[in-house]
Amino acid sequence: MALANLDIFEREGLNAHVAEQAPAFRATLDKLTDLPMVGDVRGEGFFYGIELVKDKTTKESFSDEEAERILHGFLSTALFDAGLYCRADDRGDPVIQLAPPLICGQTEFDEIESILRSVLTEAWTLL
Repeated sequence: MALANLDIFEREGLNAHVAEQAPAFRATLDKLTDLPMVGDVRGEGFFYGIELVKDKTTKESFSDEEAERILHGFLSTALFDAGLYCRADDRGDPVIQLAPPLICGQTEFDEIESILRSVLTEAWTLL
């Protein structure tokens, strides 16, 4: 079964597409580093994590209460309602995990960035 999936990836050119589009996805996500809540953007290909911090300079994380309010009480629902299905994870440092469909291109990357920017800006006001 797994080999059949890999055959489809190869036949449909998904691996090549991701390799070609990955730098554009990274560059688009890197635009988010101007937000006070974004500590770092980490990942490869189409799999990324947006690290969320309370203090960008010191990389101070959120208190448990803040993480609960921001991540679980707001971000997960707000991102989903805005049209972005991803995971806000607080196991360790708070991170938004992104894994868009492997057929995405710049139009979708821009939409992801726009949604994240809007929702993270609103989340910052809740601190």
